[in-house]
Amino acid sequence: MLAKRIGIDLGTANSLVWVEGEGIVLNEPTVVAVASEDNRVVAVGNEAKQMLGRTPENIRASRPMRDGVIADYVVTEAMLRYFIQKVAGRMTFFKPEVMICVPAGCTQVERRAVLDATLSAGARNAYLIDEPLAAAIGAEIPIAAPSGNMIVDIGGGATEAAVISLGGVVVHKSARVAGNKIDEAIANYVRKKHNLLIGEQTAEEVKLKIGSATSLPKEERIEVKGRDSIMGLPKTVELTSTEVTEAIRPVLHQIMGAIKAVLEETPPELASDIIDKGIVLSGGTSLLRNFDKLVTEEVGVPAHVTEEPMLCVAKGTGAALENLDQYKKLITKK
Repeated sequence: MLAKRIGIDLGTANSLVWVEGEGIVLNEPTVVAVASEDNRVVAVGNEAKQMLGRTPENIRASRPMRDGVIADYVVTEAMLRYFIQKVAGRMTFFKPEVMICVPAGCTQVERRAVLDATLSAGARNAYLIDEPLAAAIGAEIPIAAPSGNMIVDIGGGATEAAVISLGGVVVHKSARVAGNKIDEAIANYVRKKHNLLIGEQTAEEVKLKIGSATSLPKEERIEVKGRDSIMGLPKTVELTSTEVTEAIRPVLHQIMGAIKAVLEETPPELASDIIDKGIVLSGGTSLLRNFDKLVTEEVGVPAHVTEEPMLCVAKGTGAALENLDQYKKLITKK
């Protein structure tokens, strides 16, 4: 095979690229900086993320994916082309086969947009796989077995909860709330409570350093710098972990709603399997401190975070691409 096979986890916050025979070769933020005059891509990934909220008028740094689906088609296509060329080189003769994962709840129009963008970016064949299935394959869950497995994939833009049995999705729910909404909740709380305006990168830093899904036994603190919303001058305030937990509670409540909605529709036989095996959590947001504890408390079913939750979907996409015949019923092709 001279043509490469590439699996892409096109996430709202981070994009991961898997290449056959090499594994995951790229893990970068889903951010693109574009020159305003001629729509030329200036930077992609880590370099572009550093520009967020810091660009002059002639450069626009943005996230082309929102809530797990394409929000800006042209920029997404440019980003895909960048990823494909970076890992496959400028191969004009042997175009690669590319598989991309999409949220299970996205519409046919949104699916077609991803397929078209992938083909325009230089793929010979484009395949789509649902995110919960890719996450389950990546977490090494035996999805073909006649028993119920529940996976919850919480990324940057969307939460996907699904019950899988006999190689297919039995029940699934998508909620367009995840890591980015948690960052927004922190920024809104700081604005209302402390009259301080902070950027999304600062909010994300607060979440990573002192964020927790449940109250911590020992309170932690962090200094946050931003702009005073009344005076308009730079200002620093101190935030506590208790405040952050309070700020993100409504968003976590929505995520729990999606998990409960799936369990409510699960057939009894599969529900008993899930009680035995527990709920598997994947995706970057599942790394939020004590998130698994909160799920266990709210749902009454043990929950555990899989190994390397951020890489799960990319690994699963790669495994499905290597075994196309085995998973062909689960894949959309164009």
